[in-house]
Amino acid sequence: MLLNCGQPLPLLRHTDVPPRVIENFILTGYRFPNYSLRDCLLSAFRPTNETGNFWTHFLPVFVFLYYFVEVFGWEGAPPCDAPFFYPLWNYFIGVFCLLMASSMAHLLNSMSLVVREVCFFVDYGTISAYTVGSSLAYYYYIHPRAGIVDKEDSSTSCYASPDFSTFFDTFYIPCACVVAIICVLSCCNTRQQWRKHRYIIRTLVFLLPFLVSSTPVFYRLLTRSPYSAPSSSFTASTSMPSFFYRHCLWLLVSAIFNISKFPERLAPGRFDIWGHSHQWFHCCTFLSILDELHMIKAEVRAILLSPALLLPPTAPSCLSGPTVASTYGVMLLLQTTIVSVIVLFSWRANCIYGGQREQLEKDHHRKHLKCH
Repeated sequence: MLLNCGQPLPLLRHTDVPPRVIENFILTGYRFPNYSLRDCLLSAFRPTNETGNFWTHFLPVFVFLYYFVEVFGWEGAPPCDAPFFYPLWNYFIGVFCLLMASSMAHLLNSMSLVVREVCFFVDYGTISAYTVGSSLAYYYYIHPRAGIVDKEDSSTSCYASPDFSTFFDTFYIPCACVVAIICVLSCCNTRQQWRKHRYIIRTLVFLLPFLVSSTPVFYRLLTRSPYSAPSSSFTASTSMPSFFYRHCLWLLVSAIFNISKFPERLAPGRFDIWGHSHQWFHCCTFLSILDELHMIKAEVRAILLSPALLLPPTAPSCLSGPTVASTYGVMLLLQTTIVSVIVLFSWRANCIYGGQREQLEKDHHRKHLKCH
């Protein structure tokens, strides 16, 4: 129902919506969970307490796309559908799904309590998938020698220690996938249990995939560059640490906003529509993603600029080159598992909230939707 007595559906106070909908220190701007799909879409252009949450992850999709496609126009870059770019496309899929799922979750969650739960289950699932997309990009582009081979001396092309190489070849991507599944299970569970500390739990849970996926970056920061000092590849790769440090900084700031609920904690009701912590959380997470993209692009450029290196699978290399199975196949298997988790928690949410819709609507109409 878009109009009620010729007026848009009213926005409500926290006392007028189900407790499940209430956010800490946000007092006004709520939509009652009985909107139609059309109502929800149009609410993107109304000042609700979810409007900023939607736009702070929807608009960044286009910013990310602008910087992402730049790499395909670089000199020496293979075609965009070449196997070399498979990990980069998987990273793009992860980021795109994360931003779109997040923005749509905030826009569509007022259709019903069940839909609200499903929206955020999908949101958590795409965050987990994004971490694996990042891991694939790190594995093939930032891992020491990242699947490339030195023309002059292939026997010494790998400078990573044997134990370290064994870890990556055998455990890195499987560990990233397992941790991603643990994360989506834990975050979904915070919507049905552990509610009191849900923000702390969600933030800490996603610290684990960051630590796992960033392992090749940590190794690179603690060892010498795989590129010789006077080369153009070495120059291109030198910006990688600064982008990574900024990536970490933005993640830290976003975590602080997510846990502290600053600034609305200091002035409940003043930041209900614009400027509350979740909007700043969104902004900071996107800035972290943008710096991560620049970091990955720096390493891609370094590989492409190196005249002494060949891209796999032209020649045998320390790491096998990306294939459909090792990139898209991994993401497909992971997404299938995550969808199964989401279906399970959605079924449980429907059992909990499915029968409350009619009663909630009756109570709401009786109190707030009277025509004069």
